[in-house]
Amino acid sequence: MPTLESPEPELTFDEFLKKVEPKLKRLLSLYHIPTDDAEDVLQQSMLALVYQWDRVRDPECWVLGTLKRNCLMYWRTNRRRIYSAVDSTILELLSEPVAPSQERTDFLFDLENLLGRLPGRCREILRLRFHFGYEPPEVARRLGYQVSSIGKITNRCLAALSRELLAAGLGRETAAEGEPDPAQAGHR
Repeated sequence: MPTLESPEPELTFDEFLKKVEPKLKRLLSLYHIPTDDAEDVLQQSMLALVYQWDRVRDPECWVLGTLKRNCLMYWRTNRRRIYSAVDSTILELLSEPVAPSQERTDFLFDLENLLGRLPGRCREILRLRFHFGYEPPEVARRLGYQVSSIGKITNRCLAALSRELLAAGLGRETAAEGEPDPAQAGHR
């Protein structure tokens, strides 16, 4: 055990990798990072460590902390992609030339029912943003929110709408039509 009188000898980078490899694998497994993406997430963390190697006091703690942060960022980014997909899907479905009038009417009826299940704040934000076409700063001013926070609030409301859409079976219908199922995003 290293002490102040006899500090632990410095490890080479290869020795360091062999020492921390099991902990890195365990961390990637804990955060359920898909195998295909785990390599990329790990490479980001390791590359950051290589650049900082001379300035890092405890490389093991540093790389584990960085990997944890990168795993969290991985899932946040994937969630945002799902919300953006729902966002663009809703806009496409609501645009005029998409569907026959009966199909559009049915969709709007179903969407209204789903919106009715959301909290009032989310209903108002989504209606202003997507039904009436207001830009985010306009929505923020109209509802009394900070312009800087309306994007985050809108994403939360889109997440709630996504959950309602999936619960109603819309995600499974689009998957049957050849589109990826949003419920399966991140689970390969």
